[in-house]
Amino acid sequence: MNARLQESRVSPALVTQKAVQRLPRWALLLFCAAYVLPGLFGRDPWKNEDIASFGQMWSLALGQASWLHPNVGGVLPTSGGVLPYWLGGAFIKVLSPWVDPALAARLPFAVLLALILALTWYTTYHLARTKAAQPLPLAFGGEAEPADYARAVADGGVLALIATLGLLQLGHETTPELLQLTGSTLFLYGLAMAETRAVKARWAALLSLPVMAASGSPAVALMLGAAGSVICLLSRQAELRQYLRWVLVSMVLAMALASGLSALGLSGWSWRLSWPDTPGEVLRLLVWFTWPTLPLAVLTIWHWRRQVTHRHIAVPLLTALVGLLASLSMGANERALLTALPSLAVLAAFALPILQRSLGSAIDWFSVFFFTVCGILIWLGYVALHTGAPARTAERITKLVPGTEAQFSWLALIVALIGTVLWLGLVRWRTARVSHALWKSLVLPAGGVALCWLLFMTLWLPILDQARSYRALVERMRPDVPADTMVCAPRATVALMTGLEYFGQYRVDGLAPTSGEGARHCEVLIVQLPGRAAIPEVKGWQPRAKHNQRTRNSEQIVIYRR
Repeated sequence: MNARLQESRVSPALVTQKAVQRLPRWALLLFCAAYVLPGLFGRDPWKNEDIASFGQMWSLALGQASWLHPNVGGVLPTSGGVLPYWLGGAFIKVLSPWVDPALAARLPFAVLLALILALTWYTTYHLARTKAAQPLPLAFGGEAEPADYARAVADGGVLALIATLGLLQLGHETTPELLQLTGSTLFLYGLAMAETRAVKARWAALLSLPVMAASGSPAVALMLGAAGSVICLLSRQAELRQYLRWVLVSMVLAMALASGLSALGLSGWSWRLSWPDTPGEVLRLLVWFTWPTLPLAVLTIWHWRRQVTHRHIAVPLLTALVGLLASLSMGANERALLTALPSLAVLAAFALPILQRSLGSAIDWFSVFFFTVCGILIWLGYVALHTGAPARTAERITKLVPGTEAQFSWLALIVALIGTVLWLGLVRWRTARVSHALWKSLVLPAGGVALCWLLFMTLWLPILDQARSYRALVERMRPDVPADTMVCAPRATVALMTGLEYFGQYRVDGLAPTSGEGARHCEVLIVQLPGRAAIPEVKGWQPRAKHNQRTRNSEQIVIYRR
């Protein structure tokens, strides 16, 4: 009896071999493909961070900026290091002129997103293989085999990350944050592999933190290194204690790299400390950004609370806390919170062995209702845009995006239909069959997120491009500003300057003053204003035209001539 009580403190999980049936590899790969590929092809860079980062990459590829000092119109990036811009710029340069620059810049970041999903799977798998994470042996046998159990939990970890709403848009942008997320996930992977795959873990440690430092996040890299050091120091495994030296070397490399970039005048060490205005702001961010991983992670911590010092809980818990602390210290910044998502997904996966059937059913039915309604609304908007019926829906879309033009594509329609049919088949399978698999409760949330993203990136892509791209705005400016015009755009965002250069083929100077000798080389002055701001007077210039980004209340672009 005493032995049984001691075992009960080791693991709260009771899992049979029947519950660890494999998610077919083709199905898991299909989930990942449906998540990664939509949005990769056929769209413009979107405002604000997406096109701003693309502008830095494009200027490097064209030779308009030094590779040591990326800039657009003379304006240096305020964050992001240099590594993300080198990566995108190199792909644009190598693939030019055969591949569109925007697509070429997105390709390496799509590979990074796929790598993040793969690293999350292997991290969860190796943590689930540890002795403390294994389920209890059953009285009459039939308990899950360690490898099968770990594989089922890892499948759940990937599905949890795909289902996370915060990763959806940010994971498909060409921004430094995705490279920072890759570095943090690689560090998490190294801690998970340190006991069984020492060589791979060492390489992961040596690469992860310097990658984060070169991508504009050295402070978070050092915080992760400190968390990893604590885990190594307190570990019971000799392999993990020996791994400490590699974590420390990685921290030194990250500090040296950040200091070197700062010495060159680049984005090395940067501090953006600001606390949130209200607790409600933080709560709203956590609720929508981390859904559904955070509630499941909390459930994991509660049920596995006696094992919180063991590696399968301590590693994702401490690294997730680093991401949460970084987000709070930057005013509830959602991009800083991105680094916590893989760790939360790993924690969420360990909730699956102890998830009650009633809670699993609630997740299933909420997912069916929410994502089915979301899919219906997307289809309804698509039909209204192309047929005019229902008229009220078509009128709302027109008000939301003035000048919307319906662009029909057979390929987009067929892909959307296939995705919808697969969703209906998934719902039927999940609700009609009694499945005992551990990962069953995360299939519908992950499938629903993938469905909605796929429908948006096929049926609604033209609308989203017109609403979130600068292409339509620049087209409206052409009668007032011919191509190849020298434009002064002081105090304009890098996103707008990139849009002017990329879509309008203008030459843009973002540093020239509005008057004096410095502005004499400019033929046109462009001033970017908030939605309802009054048009200012500029000495020596007269306003000739005004254009709004989308609606009358959106940002204004005022065009001046001498």
